[in-house]
Amino acid sequence: MSDITGLLTAANRGDESARGQLFAEFYPELRRLAHARMHGSRSATLLSTTVLVHESYVRFLKSARIQISDRSHFMAYSARVMRSVIVDRLREPCARWRDAMGPLDLDAVDPSSGETEILRVHEAIDHLATISERLASIVEMRYFAGLTEPEIGEALGITERTVRRDWQKARLILAADLTR
Repeated sequence: MSDITGLLTAANRGDESARGQLFAEFYPELRRLAHARMHGSRSATLLSTTVLVHESYVRFLKSARIQISDRSHFMAYSARVMRSVIVDRLREPCARWRDAMGPLDLDAVDPSSGETEILRVHEAIDHLATISERLASIVEMRYFAGLTEPEIGEALGITERTVRRDWQKARLILAADLTR
């Protein structure tokens, strides 16, 4: 654990090799999380586990100003980056089509249900964040990164019981939002 602390300290100072070593240290766990997330939706995103993790790493390297305090914070940050990668990947075809065809007519687009579900959840999480940033973070970490309740609790500094209660609240709000 002291090695991780040293790497975090060096990475926060801007040491690129420490950032690389930090990512390498967490790579197996990030692959496990990405695999769990991509298992049911690989066809919708056309992303493999490896591509998701590597794209997350590239974004991690580009975000030189991010200050990561501990393992939990790193995993929470990774969940947010994975969400961003997945959503950006889903939006790419629509953006290319829109650029080629002019204004987008939503009635003319017939996306697969997987893409639609992920983008709807993404938008619902953004709406949820206006109500409660913590609820949105819990959904993001659970839905987009597959973190467990103990991992989420550790990342947010709250108890597992609070995570479970907040998860239930978030699900109710999201269900209402997604059925509209």
